[in-house]
Amino acid sequence: MRAMRRLTAAAVALVLLAGCGIPAQDEPHPVDLPRGPLNTVPAGPAPGGEVAEVLCLVRDGRLVQAVRRVGAVPTPQRQLDDLTAGPNAAERGLGLATALAGTTLSVRSDGAGVTVEVAEAASRTDEVLAYAQIVCTLTARADVASVSFTRGGDPLRVPRADGSLTDRPLRGWDYSELIVPA
Repeated sequence: MRAMRRLTAAAVALVLLAGCGIPAQDEPHPVDLPRGPLNTVPAGPAPGGEVAEVLCLVRDGRLVQAVRRVGAVPTPQRQLDDLTAGPNAAERGLGLATALAGTTLSVRSDGAGVTVEVAEAASRTDEVLAYAQIVCTLTARADVASVSFTRGGDPLRVPRADGSLTDRPLRGWDYSELIVPA
């Protein structure tokens, strides 16, 4: 009985190995992969008429991702302008707000990252949320991996979610504990 099981198992293994449909090769062969930028966002109107614009807004001291439908892929600057303008009526109805009201920001692309120039030096109690909104909104884009901050062209030390200050590039995970799960 054992010999029969072993013979059956060997036959099944042989069929599985031989029947996978890929012929054996003695040496590797080249594979042509599609080339082009993987993390680029096309400019201009969206092919289907609308695209999603992600904005990280605030509710009860936490970040909430709001998705707006817009007619064209927004630039990082346009996205920051929409973020500082705050929630629309529907978003306000959901209790969403912004910690960036009245803030003047400008953005400059640095390859896979961006640098945000912060114009004013106002002290705020919700400073962590303000920077978290900017970082999480911009890094939600496919073409932005990190965000750095400057004031007057000089690196600006900003708070992370844990309260520590840094002038290094920030990513969304630096504020993950502030994000409300979807």
